[in-house]
Parts: sequence; C-alpha cells; structure tokens
Amino acid sequence: MVPADVQAMLAGAGIRDEHIFPTPVLIRAKPSLIAYYRLLLGVPRKTFYGGGTGRGLFASAEETGKLTKRQDDRLEALCAAMILALADLIRQIAPTVTPRDVSELPLLTLGSYFQGLNNNAIGAEATQAVFAAIREIVAQYIVSETETSFVVRNSSDRRVRITLASDPDVRIDEEFGTDFRPSVALEIKGGTDRSNAHNRAGEAEKSHQKARIGGYREFWTIIAKIGLDMETLKSESPTTRSWFDASEILGRQGDDWSEFRSRIAGAVGIPL
Repeated sequence: MVPADVQAMLAGAGIRDEHIFPTPVLIRAKPSLIAYYRLLLGVPRKTFYGGGTGRGLFASAEETGKLTKRQDDRLEALCAAMILALADLIRQIAPTVTPRDVSELPLLTLGSYFQGLNNNAIGAEATQAVFAAIREIVAQYIVSETETSFVVRNSSDRRVRITLASDPDVRIDEEFGTDFRPSVALEIKGGTDRSNAHNRAGEAEKSHQKARIGGYREFWTIIAKIGLDMETLKSESPTTRSWFDASEILGRQGDDWSEFRSRIAGAVGIPL
C-alpha cells in the first residue's frame, strides 16, 4: 500500500500512482513491467536480482514477460518491498516530485548500465590478452590451433589442449589415450575497481565449483590484487589454489608473471 504522505505528493503533482508504484494487478497483466520499476529505483539488473536479495526468482519474469505459479505466489511481497523503496525515493526529491522527475528517473541508471558494459568489455579484453600470453609461453610446441584453442605436444609426447571458453575462461586439458582429461581451470577477472573486487572473487568461485564438478583438479584465478586483502579474497574463493595479479600477467613482468609462466609450463609439460 502506498503511504498516505507520498500519495498526497503525487496527487498534488498530477502523477498517477501506477506511474511510480507496482501493483500485483499491473505486474500480472505485464510482468516485464518489473524492469520499469527497477529502473525507477536506479538499481542495475545484476544487483537487483543478485544472491541474497530474494528477488532472483523474478529475473525470468522481466526477461520473458511471463509469470510462473511460484512467482505469482510471491508477487505481492515483491510489490510491497518495491513500494516502500520507491516511497523513500519520492520523499527525497525536493521540493516536490514532478512528472519530469518521473520521466527522467530511469536515466539515472544509464551510468551504471554503461559501466556494466564497460566492465564486460574490460573482462573480455583481459581474457583475450591472457590467452595470447599463454600462447606465447607455449608457442614453439603448438601443433594445431583455431581462433579459440591450440594443441601443444609436450615433452612426454602427449597432446595438451588449451581452450578459450567460459566457466572457466581458459581450460587446460591433457591427452590420455584417445581422450582429453580436465587439468587446469583458469578464471580471469580483468576489472580494476576495488569496490567490486570481492564480487569478482565470488564469481570466480562459482566458476571453479562448476569446473570441479567437471573434473578439473587445479583452479587458478587472475585478478587485480593491488590494494586488496588476499586473505579476504581467499575466503571468498576457497577453491582457487593459485592467485596471480592481472597487471603483472598482462604486463608480462613481475614475480606473479614469472610464477605464472612456470606454472603454465608445468601444467602443459614443457621446459621453459
């Protein structure tokens, strides 16, 4: 239910309640409207539906425009929570809310939206750069390759395949008989903003857990380590066995780069 003081503010400004506040009737008629109200709140999709919020259940409703029975059962609680948050937002607009404020509220999220796109681009570039660095380390032993993988023949005359993928970002698989068996899962987190570093570590952990189920035995994470508490990072990704600083790997210098080269050579089975 919309608080009386906020209702009075909206009425005085000539703004209809549904332009600000979600109701179960509206959402049932058009579930994708959840996105509209989320944008009014100024909350990025990833944050809104993130773990621990209790709202992850509704992510598919925003995408598909359809409600499941389970989502419908919890719709009133979702609307009530959003109404309270939106009411606080309206109260903070001084001296009073106007129709223009309502039309421009979603624009406030563009910064975080574009930042999200930029972070994705940074991550993709970092992954490509690390893959290229690994190729340089093993270049003279490559016997075949494509745009997203290459095969190395190691000192034991066995083939090792290194693949650019996702979950994990880079996979190292060693030949046994006629098959390739999982060996190393490498996660690459290229972002440099410290405030989001722990989220990146958590994402690496989720990927490594999937890789463990897939049979991988070694789990490495490349992340910007400068200024971060490594003990905290380790607690957020306990599956990671080896951590490497992203700037050193991308810059191909420093202790972490030297260690990374050595570990890649050892995993592949070639001399440096």
